[in-house]
Amino acid sequence: MAARSTAATQRNSPQRRRISNPSNPKILKDPKLLFASALLLCDSFLVALIVAYVPYTKIDWDAYMSQVSGFLGGERDYANLKGDTGPLVYPAGYLYFYSAIQYVTGGQVYPAQILFGIFYIVNLGIILFIYGKTNVVPWWAFTLLCLSKRVHSIFVLRLFNDCLAMMLLYASLAALLYQRWHLGLIIFSGAVSIKMNVLLYAPPLLLLMLKAMSISGVISALAGAALLQILLGMPFIMSHPFAYVSRAFNLGRVFIHFWSVNFKFVPEPIFVSKAFAILLLIAHLGLLTAFAHYRWCMHEGGLFKFLYSRLDPLKLKFALTSSFPLKKSSSSHSSARVLRKEYIVTTMFVGNFIGIVCARSLHYQFYSCVMLFIGVEFCWNVFPSSIYSSAMLLFLHLVILVGLWSAPPEYPYDGHDSEDPKQSTADMSAFVQNLLQQMQSRFQTMSDSIVTKNILFSMGSRINELESSINDLKTEMGMEGSPSPMQQSKPVADEVKQDEGSA
Repeated sequence: MAARSTAATQRNSPQRRRISNPSNPKILKDPKLLFASALLLCDSFLVALIVAYVPYTKIDWDAYMSQVSGFLGGERDYANLKGDTGPLVYPAGYLYFYSAIQYVTGGQVYPAQILFGIFYIVNLGIILFIYGKTNVVPWWAFTLLCLSKRVHSIFVLRLFNDCLAMMLLYASLAALLYQRWHLGLIIFSGAVSIKMNVLLYAPPLLLLMLKAMSISGVISALAGAALLQILLGMPFIMSHPFAYVSRAFNLGRVFIHFWSVNFKFVPEPIFVSKAFAILLLIAHLGLLTAFAHYRWCMHEGGLFKFLYSRLDPLKLKFALTSSFPLKKSSSSHSSARVLRKEYIVTTMFVGNFIGIVCARSLHYQFYSCVMLFIGVEFCWNVFPSSIYSSAMLLFLHLVILVGLWSAPPEYPYDGHDSEDPKQSTADMSAFVQNLLQQMQSRFQTMSDSIVTKNILFSMGSRINELESSINDLKTEMGMEGSPSPMQQSKPVADEVKQDEGSA
């Protein structure tokens, strides 16, 4: 008996171990996760050393604190919120975030550096998570994300608001990888409320939403993002709306030529001219259209065919529903699609890079939203920028852009998703089938009604014919004096005329 129990225990012990220890930890099986964790740990030590031993560079922190102090003091006119570097030009979310930072740090630089060091690690963790969930780069390339001198400086030695904006942007991108489009757009709107350079991601994001969501879903997500902006800016909109909108969302602001990193080689009169700004805007829109048509929407037949396929069924639906109110069916929600994670990340990053190439002035803090390349890193570390470094940076940007254009376009939709490029045809077929079924039901009801009316009409006619035959028979039998009960209401004159006729 004891031997049996021992044998049973031995047989069950591996199973028990598997239940109690469900295999090895995932971090030991996945090299990407293991390597990313090691990078985060090493970079945490590096950030601590930078904060402890590298002198802080005073640039915008005092201006941030002055603007925040004015806001906390009750000032709601954006024209009066100023700092050492000039008037406030960021949306309202920036004030809320830096008010919280001032409360936590007491407005002191050293505690703020520690806090921004934490922001840097969180930001790096989100980026590593995004790359780990995709196959955009091999796992060993994660090292490049930790080697940028400029990015470390932007976070822990400059304390720029770009750090917070990009951290929220990457958080929204992580939400998009799991198809959480409404949540991702809300976080994206929060990033825009800190600094508007995040809007460079807006065109590719809108295209992705049109691919992944129904038109009504896109409208509701955009409405949620707009509502967040209104709520954040409400204290300023209620008191001084023009000052808030014109300063917080000033798209025509001209930057100082001295601080430009990418177009320092352009003469200053040309740099500040409106014609140069319009030329860059045209180039930006042209590149976005070209990439969207020939790369991002190639599997749908191009950008314009894709937009037509999304909007044309909607117009047909509105036209038909105006005449035939349709019932909701399960097929009406079939326009939602699942996009591949790699496609989402590539489209977003390439769209942002196109905006960076065409930006009139890239400041040093903008490097927090650029991928790391050795030559690009060298150009960004030249301070102040020179004619040669800015020309070299533009050349490298163009080389990277050509490489992105030459890369084969990715298939946008997930493999397990049945929604391929023919899905719009299938959606339309289901919609028309539902419409025809309801039309058939209506026509059947109308037909039954018409048949019933015809039967009643026929019965009435036969009754009239029968009555006429009875009257004729009575006339022939000489019974004209006893009129039919149906004709009792006829005048006497008519009876006389019938008698004369029979005579």
